[in-house]
Amino acid sequence: MLGQHHFLASAIVITAIAAWYDWRTGEIPNWVTLGPLAVAPCLHFIAPLLAGRDFQAAMEGAGSSILGAVLCALVPVLLYRVSEGRAFGGGDVKLLAAVGAILRPLVGIEAEYYAIFAGLLIGLGYLAYEGKLLRTLKNTAALALNPILPRHLRREVSPEMMTLTRFGPAIFLGTCCAVLMNWRAP
Repeated sequence: MLGQHHFLASAIVITAIAAWYDWRTGEIPNWVTLGPLAVAPCLHFIAPLLAGRDFQAAMEGAGSSILGAVLCALVPVLLYRVSEGRAFGGGDVKLLAAVGAILRPLVGIEAEYYAIFAGLLIGLGYLAYEGKLLRTLKNTAALALNPILPRHLRREVSPEMMTLTRFGPAIFLGTCCAVLMNWRAP
């Protein structure tokens, strides 16, 4: 029987695979993200039926899974579009949508928040290690203030001055935190 623990564990496995690929290659393969994104609503439909619940519970499970995918993809899609793929990569967006479909809205969004926090810590640590932290903080301030400053006070920040980090490992860490916080004894 498919229970909540199966979904929680599968989210960890999928994000671990994605983190490994992202760390090694800089890309998250579609089969890691799109497969779970398509299968999760079906399994959330089947799980209540296997537990002896009615059709309405099955529809609620599938609907909740789809809602989780949409809600967990909203902010990353917006950032992907606005930044032209520099804030979030396409694989990151699809992985967060898959996590939302597997974990459903509440735990999915929780995993996303933990992932963003983990990404922040990883990024700051990486920048400090490379000796680029202060320069990057200045560039960040310039990017944040440029839209409200008069043109003659704006500072141009070239793409070469920006630092890219892999977000897959942060999604894995965020998912692990959310799963640990929501794991209940059977």
